[in-house]
Amino acid sequence: MKRLITYGTFDLLHYGHINLLRRSRELGDYLIVALSTDEFNWNEKQKQTYFSYEKRKQLLEAIRYVDLVIPEENWEQKVSDIKKYHVDTFVIGDDWTGKFDFIKEETKAEVIYLPRTPEVSTSQIKKDLNQ
Repeated sequence: MKRLITYGTFDLLHYGHINLLRRSRELGDYLIVALSTDEFNWNEKQKQTYFSYEKRKQLLEAIRYVDLVIPEENWEQKVSDIKKYHVDTFVIGDDWTGKFDFIKEETKAEVIYLPRTPEVSTSQIKKDLNQ
């Protein structure tokens, strides 16, 4: 069984998120989503989410491409998550290209940067709603 992991906030869940999850799952058999906690978003990313961690987790768990949702509590946990869950492939949006290349060296997991869905983002949705 090929295991994959991806990370994100997944606030105001939209079709760009679904595209990422679908394309990630197509690369393997079991998709783990590490979902940024409210505290991590606020303390490390200076982002306040619209939906709480529990509500975002509930939404992700309802998506057929997602097999397991775990909390992302800090930037450094990626290597330990990959080892703990026996992950074969780390998948993330291409806006992070190059930032996680070290993961392959530290864990032997493949690192794949998937293209984002260009016409949609949570930031743009929030901006449009505030106009």
